Amino acid sequence: MSCDAAPYPSIVPPYLIARLREHPDAHVAECARQTLDVDLELRRFRPPATPAAQSRARPAEAVAEEPGPRREIGDAQNGSEVPGRIVRSEGEPAVEDPAVNEAYDGLGTTWRLFHDVFGRDSLDGAGLPLLATVHYLQDWDNAQWDGTRMMFGDGDGTVFNRFTLALDVIAHELSHGVTQYTANLTYSGQSGALNESVSDVFGAMAKQFAAEQSAEAADWLIGAGLFTDQVQGDALRSMKEPGSAYDDDVLGKDPQPGHMDDFIATTEDNGGVHLNSGIPNRAFYLAATKIGGNSWEGAGPVWYDVLTGDQITTETDFAGFAALTVAAAGARYGDDSDQQRAVAEAWQEVGVPGEEAPPASDPGQITVVRSGGFAGIRLERTGSPAELPEPDAGEWRSVLADPTVWPSARPSAQVADGFVFTVHAPSAGLEISAGEHDYPARIRNLLVRFLDQRP
Repeated sequence: MSCDAAPYPSIVPPYLIARLREHPDAHVAECARQTLDVDLELRRFRPPATPAAQSRARPAEAVAEEPGPRREIGDAQNGSEVPGRIVRSEGEPAVEDPAVNEAYDGLGTTWRLFHDVFGRDSLDGAGLPLLATVHYLQDWDNAQWDGTRMMFGDGDGTVFNRFTLALDVIAHELSHGVTQYTANLTYSGQSGALNESVSDVFGAMAKQFAAEQSAEAADWLIGAGLFTDQVQGDALRSMKEPGSAYDDDVLGKDPQPGHMDDFIATTEDNGGVHLNSGIPNRAFYLAATKIGGNSWEGAGPVWYDVLTGDQITTETDFAGFAALTVAAAGARYGDDSDQQRAVAEAWQEVGVPGEEAPPASDPGQITVVRSGGFAGIRLERTGSPAELPEPDAGEWRSVLADPTVWPSARPSAQVADGFVFTVHAPSAGLEISAGEHDYPARIRNLLVRFLDQRP
């Protein structure tokens, strides 16, 4: 059987499982053979998931019932029957089996990411129950979304640990369900690589969301902890540096490219869906870190808007997806915004053709005056924010384009010996004088730095 025959998305790439078939440990080799055979059994006896009608996000308050996750965990007891014996349902306490609890918690965290951040009630947007089966088969080296439920293997213990250990793996597989109910990206070629990449994107966001971790602080690894300490590698994939996740004597080196110059044309792996997904993966990493803050608040909503929007098709390729994300960033954050520029630049850096990043707008000359204070010393500076180093130049463009972040244009009741800041920005139509405590800290600090940078 060809190693690219999987009819359902699974977390471990088939080319990696194929390497394990040659593993010197007979048990690992047998587990790999079994893993590949499972795909064939699923194809024979379980019909492929019917492409779902697109289901757009809607506000949580629009759901008739109080929204919440509806989880059910089954135990296959190392057999192939699903759902297996039901061992934990929604609201029930933790059990002694860590795999059950990890699956239950991972389903819940993924539900909360989609609901609390994106206003989506479960995978279909309408409260779909979240089903999972643990201990699927004997030492199965994979985790898989089969169109209706999650299935988790226990790993062979030599190369792979149990697959419920990694929250991002759980969220990755469930996100295939979201794609199934929205864009339904064809699972081959570039659209298939986008299908895989979108799942990595939401998998990474789920892990960061749970850890309350910024894009800058995150490791951007997918499946960290899945490899045992006998493997020379950190994870299955790296979104930050595709091709660097592992380099092992038996498994070989992570083959993912991170730039279109290295795009892999192949008939294996459904046209390289697990390989070339490294290119859009890195684009998301770059966009998220350029925008800054939390990925689920900056770049994440842009990717979600595209996935659930009206413009994406089942055959959308990298260039088409890139153009849609640039447009979505403009719609969400404003044309020529720093966020839109970050998204456009991210795609350019990975070599995906598309629209050029919009040129930075010049906010023109501004004047900042600080008066008052204990000593009564007056400071004044006139200059162009465009001449400032980043990130201040971008911050000025952002605040001058958004009048809602400024206090009302009036002198306020002053704190004794407090400063008054006056800002004059003709190009932005801004003329304001207010006490230092009337300005948000973000702007107050920007004004102080502008005056400190005077020649």
